[in-house]
Amino acid sequence: MKKETHKILLWLALLFSSVQVFAQPPRGPYVRSPQVHDDQTVTFSYLAPDAKSVLLDGDQFGASNIPMTKDSIGIWSITVGPLKPDIYPYAFKVDGITVMDPANVDFFPNERFKASLVDVPGDKPLMHALQNVPHGTITYEYYPSVEGSTGQLVVYTPPGYNKDAAKKYPVYYLISGTTDTEEDFFKVARVNFIMDNMIAEGKAKPMIIVMPYGNPIARIAEQTGGPKPNDVMNRDSEDAIKRLKFFETDLITNVIPYVENSYRVIPNGENRAIGGFSRGGGQTLRAAFNNMGTFEYVCSYASYISPSELESNYGELINNHTKTNNQLKLLWSGIGTEDFLYKGTTEFNQFLIDHKIELKTYETDGGHTWMNVKKYLNQTLPLLFK
Repeated sequence: MKKETHKILLWLALLFSSVQVFAQPPRGPYVRSPQVHDDQTVTFSYLAPDAKSVLLDGDQFGASNIPMTKDSIGIWSITVGPLKPDIYPYAFKVDGITVMDPANVDFFPNERFKASLVDVPGDKPLMHALQNVPHGTITYEYYPSVEGSTGQLVVYTPPGYNKDAAKKYPVYYLISGTTDTEEDFFKVARVNFIMDNMIAEGKAKPMIIVMPYGNPIARIAEQTGGPKPNDVMNRDSEDAIKRLKFFETDLITNVIPYVENSYRVIPNGENRAIGGFSRGGGQTLRAAFNNMGTFEYVCSYASYISPSELESNYGELINNHTKTNNQLKLLWSGIGTEDFLYKGTTEFNQFLIDHKIELKTYETDGGHTWMNVKKYLNQTLPLLFK
């Protein structure tokens, strides 16, 4: 009887395991993508056996809508390059639909589009590369924000922050652009690795970096179930200025107090910096100019305020250059020569220079890209709090 029972139990166990095996969906071919080769060429692949067309959308490395080739099992591939070492966004267009690379865990956080990221290393480690140095910590934070909403922050604390409970640090508020999220300076610009490497080399002072989300009205709509507002394309319009002011209110009344209550920061203008890219740069300039003394280091990455707005809203700042120059330890403006904001930015720069405002300017090649953002970071981080 015991033998019969044992046989029955064994049969049931085998049957159950067989059902589990057969119940699992079949697996498709394994796809590796992207593959970065030693010669800095890159192979991109995408599994789509039923697709009629797959294109590589890699505009920022010169591969815009390039047809890919399908093999016998339905994997579409293409090799491009060699590429200049950097981090680039890309996507696939599958029968006209833009999709991320499902084989790649690195992606570009954005409200309006989703792209994957490919990291092409240099022969020598670039400043944003992961290197064998002490590393800081990235923390995701939530704080009480405007109109009862809950805001999001990404916070970088430098190596050693948790070792000395008495040490306090300066803080850099770093704001990303239109349609970007609070993650972009972390996931796309790799500001944490840049800081780790600069601190290790003695190029930058250890600091806390706070990365807020720059679109609080969209967050409020999401949390209350309302429709997401359209993006403002005219950066000088009344609606655009109103939204910039709304973010400024959140930054000054909510973000900064939360950070200063939660982290060991030195709570004065001499140890506060603010910077931003694109819309975040416009938010940076207005938050700094409307609250003189709150931030003594101001960095504008591919952004500007028009001369007419400067004259109408910031007359004291531009007409009393001695006072302004004493209040700001650093006012910095960077732009790419192919950036669609180049004209407005250079006019802004020249207007300030003509009014004897001390301004450091930086021009590079390229356009309105996060590749250039890393260049701006490499230029400005060593200047902060020195």
